[in-house]
Amino acid sequence: MSALVLDGVAVELGGRRVLDGVDLAVARGELVGLIGPNGAGKTTLLRTTLGLVRPSAGRVEVDGRPARPGRAPIGYVPQRHEFAWDFPASVAGVVMTGLTRQVGLGRQPRRRHWEAVAEALDRVRMRELAERPVGQLSGGQRQRVLVARALVQRPAVLLLDEPFTGLDLPTQELLSELFTGLAREGRAVLMTTHDLLGALDTCDRIALLQRRVVATGTPAELAASPQAWMDTFGVGPDSALLRVLVRVLEAA
Repeated sequence: MSALVLDGVAVELGGRRVLDGVDLAVARGELVGLIGPNGAGKTTLLRTTLGLVRPSAGRVEVDGRPARPGRAPIGYVPQRHEFAWDFPASVAGVVMTGLTRQVGLGRQPRRRHWEAVAEALDRVRMRELAERPVGQLSGGQRQRVLVARALVQRPAVLLLDEPFTGLDLPTQELLSELFTGLAREGRAVLMTTHDLLGALDTCDRIALLQRRVVATGTPAELAASPQAWMDTFGVGPDSALLRVLVRVLEAA
């Protein structure tokens, strides 16, 4: 059974159809890249999966149950600019916010909660910076803190919204290895990204989104479908982007 299922999902925001009949499933052990141009509905799809946006049609299930805010076993890594990095908190304190529901409002974390924080920081190689104020971190370190905050819940499904934006190559490679490893451990990982070449190299499967899933398949399978790329990105057959992508896919 797939850990994450979107079946005929449609979303309307401000009277505009943002998603239109999205069908997508992500299995445990799979890293799927969600690719599409700006405005294609990628972030809306993630927010709908989290239960933060209610679909006008269709269903979203996580581990066979309807997605509900704060109740589904989902870890979410937002885009870095969405977090208030001037907030006076330590690295460990920020990661602990991922356990707010488990700890309870107004209650002190217990030993098991701090052990989960330490484990999550180990996964992103940040444990030695646990007490550092988050405002003093580099961009790559901040992204790793957000990943740890998502992992501290030990989620079955991990959603990543543009995790590589603005990061240097070593940090991108570190995170790519981490995301691949998390999938191999049995999590379902869905990642939006504009790094097309990186996604083609790292992901088990690619889903092309343009309000709906235009096509999905392995990089090799998508090499045989240039029309899907044209439909997704609105480019012609002579597009330089299409020529580069096809060459990369055919070489994979």
